[in-house]
Amino acid sequence: MGISALVCTGMLGTGCAKEQRGAAAKGTPSPSGPVSGRPAPPSPAARPLPGLGPRTRSEIPAATRQVLLVRGTTTDGNRARAELYQREPGGGWRRAAGPWPAHNGLRGWTRDHWAGDLRTPIGVFTLSDAGGRLPDPDTRLPYDESPDFSIDGTGHVGEPLEGSFDYVVAVDYNRVRGTTPLDKERPLGEDRGGGVWIHVDHGGPTNACVSLARLHMRALLRALDPAARPVVVMGPAAALAR
Repeated sequence: MGISALVCTGMLGTGCAKEQRGAAAKGTPSPSGPVSGRPAPPSPAARPLPGLGPRTRSEIPAATRQVLLVRGTTTDGNRARAELYQREPGGGWRRAAGPWPAHNGLRGWTRDHWAGDLRTPIGVFTLSDAGGRLPDPDTRLPYDESPDFSIDGTGHVGEPLEGSFDYVVAVDYNRVRGTTPLDKERPLGEDRGGGVWIHVDHGGPTNACVSLARLHMRALLRALDPAARPVVVMGPAAALAR
């Protein structure tokens, strides 16, 4: 079943508006001001990542320019929505891809992940390495093509797992960055789990991974850019709003 049977059974607009100069004609609202009583939309430089509170925002590295935002519905839920955001030159964020449906751990989410708890870690994690059973779909991340990404058997609702690891992105939780997702070293210890990936969805919840449809996994792999210091921000909506 790949590297961690206990943990991983299944885991890019708007341009800047031109500034209007000079006074607007009498009785005509400025394009940058309220129209029909509605407030003007925020400028691109002011657009924050949606749904994130101060604690979560503070965990995103200052150098990061790509964020995969994965939000679940409830702490114990195993369905989520994923969106890829890109930081604009002015500092604001725009959605670059998604929303995409996703699955997460069978029992939901946790900030205290342990091997076998069937929950997906909550937090902000870097995305450094990718791989899969199939050839590199033209990603800029380091990519390890290997038959060792093969998996068989069935998932939590009896769905076949075959092909789930055709494409994966390693979530940098309890792993060594810069290594293949297949690497088994666990800096926090084996009991804290590992092998948490973003991978091809198999139609059911995972053990701790996040899964996306095959088409969306290919799009994600092609979009992620190591120069943008990508991270995944993941967890239930209420936890990420803190």
